[in-house]
Amino acid sequence: MEVAEGDEQQARGAAKIRPVMRSTDVVIIGAGAAGLMCAMTAAARGRRVLLLDSSNKPGKKILMSGGGRCNFTNMYAEPANFSSRNPHFCKSALARYTPWDFIALVDRHGVPYHEKKLGQLFCDNRSKDILNLLLDECRQAGVELHVTTAVREIARADAGYVLDTDLGEVTASSVVIATGGLSIPTLGATGFGYEIARRFGHTVLPTRAGLVPFTTSGELKELCAELTGTSVAAVVSCGEESFRENILFTHRGLSGPAILQISSFWHPGDTVTIDLLPDHDVLEWLQGRQAARPDSELKTVLGEVFTKKMATLLADRWFTSRPMKRYTPAELRGIADTLGAWPVVPAGTEGYRTAEVTLGGVDTREVSSKTMESVKSPGLYFIGEVLDVTGHLGGFNFQWAWASGHAAAQVA
Repeated sequence: MEVAEGDEQQARGAAKIRPVMRSTDVVIIGAGAAGLMCAMTAAARGRRVLLLDSSNKPGKKILMSGGGRCNFTNMYAEPANFSSRNPHFCKSALARYTPWDFIALVDRHGVPYHEKKLGQLFCDNRSKDILNLLLDECRQAGVELHVTTAVREIARADAGYVLDTDLGEVTASSVVIATGGLSIPTLGATGFGYEIARRFGHTVLPTRAGLVPFTTSGELKELCAELTGTSVAAVVSCGEESFRENILFTHRGLSGPAILQISSFWHPGDTVTIDLLPDHDVLEWLQGRQAARPDSELKTVLGEVFTKKMATLLADRWFTSRPMKRYTPAELRGIADTLGAWPVVPAGTEGYRTAEVTLGGVDTREVSSKTMESVKSPGLYFIGEVLDVTGHLGGFNFQWAWASGHAAAQVA
């Protein structure tokens, strides 16, 4: 490859190459998960592949994912784990490149990994193991990679496309847009992919932050701030969607896996319902504690299932803690209803700044589900997050990157 990962000196050198006219088979814009998969697969087919990224390093999102250990796939990935205005679109690609195909690649490179929970596979060591795997495959296949390289314009040509880049003018029969979405702009996210889609006549569906923490206001924000760092198991629901995972109180609001999951289905003004005791029939449990511990205060009883601080705050702020024997049946039912279905109306989300994905994007009804090729401009492909396909939390979005990149690479 032209530029090795992590070698900033070479990266700067690549950007200073004197502009020349060049021709290649495939130009892939975006050296993230989808772009790298597409590049290595297309090059392995014998295609001449030029992989460009405006950032100074490839795979930045890979490196920061999974707390630095990269949740690179999910063993149970299936179409039901993905959201789109066109829910059938993802089926073909996911069926033709499965989690087991990527796991076989990981095994072949000797990368140690483990299942954390719910089919989520993480590197034992570091995310860089996955990035190095992809870069090694690209290198072996002969991919030419350039970072710190901007693409200013893409236009149709007689035999494909002509691109105005920092490398000069480049012609190619195929162009693959793998630029991702708008999430985490500090890693270089831009709306470039959407701009290109619109330029070639595609519909771009409204975008918003997904898999993102909620912000809160007023008394709820005060409660969250006082409980910052506290994590509890919960079932979180919004509309017809529900997720069972932990929630995390933060100084800004609510986070944790269950909150991130439900955020993708939340819209401003919606109420999110949180069952804080998903393993209990709450009313039955409270009635039992009232019979067994009538002189114990409510906060003491709640301390059996929550941290002492959380139990005290909830008992005092929500219910006015007093001995269990002093609660009437109707009051116990009210306490049970609140703990089992706590209604929360978020003030908003933390936005693209901390969002793991971008919801919406290029309308998949205008893209081939088999090849990822534009139905409006032959030879133009869209893969990964730039499309209106969003996975649940837990390795699903990486699996979509692998599957869509692999699909496009079969024909690009």
